[in-house]
Amino acid sequence: MLSSIRQQLEGRADQHVGLLAEFSDPGALVHAVERLREAGYRRLDTFTPFPVHGMDRAMGLPPSKLGFIVFGMGALGALTGYLLQWWTAAGTQPDWLWTVFQGYPIAISNKPLFAVEYAIPVIFELTVLFSALGAVGGMLALNALPKPYNPLFHSERFGRATDDGFFLHVAGADGRFDREATSRLLFEEGALGVEYVTHDGAEALSQVGAPRAAEDAPAAEAPPTPPHTTGEI
Repeated sequence: MLSSIRQQLEGRADQHVGLLAEFSDPGALVHAVERLREAGYRRLDTFTPFPVHGMDRAMGLPPSKLGFIVFGMGALGALTGYLLQWWTAAGTQPDWLWTVFQGYPIAISNKPLFAVEYAIPVIFELTVLFSALGAVGGMLALNALPKPYNPLFHSERFGRATDDGFFLHVAGADGRFDREATSRLLFEEGALGVEYVTHDGAEALSQVGAPRAAEDAPAAEAPPTPPHTTGEI
């Protein structure tokens, strides 16, 4: 069992081995995603400090399943609130459950022991509570969180994804992935920088065919200095 869990964790970590590209703004990121999708890439992921309008459509993502989870948990909360109040006010308990789930039927002014009207506040509160728990738990489960380790953490620039950075990741497991060709395509789409991320670290890549920076170019040789001579007095 432990080996199976270890394999699942390693498989999840391997999903983020590949190229990480940074873009200047949300528009450039959405455009790059659209271009890579047109080129046949499917194993893409984006990281932004806030939700970007149109990103789901650009990535071809289906509607989220989280709404179904929240609705189901809300319905369960409403049913729990209803049964809880009915059980305690008017339900009949077997003798073997009396000491554990004890009801308190109280007849007041010849009113019914249970009525939906006075039960609505508790039903509403449990509906909200279960829906909130379903939203948080469903989000964590669907995103396979928490992730105490991720190869992307090796990238220093990736820390800006929660501040002002916009990142696109192309998984190495993508069928169209090629380190040089994919990085060249990312630069052509306006990437500010591209890194190749593995479990061993992040390696910054340069644009293929781009001229070297001025500071990297060899310095021109200075003309020889004529020998210093002293004139006769």
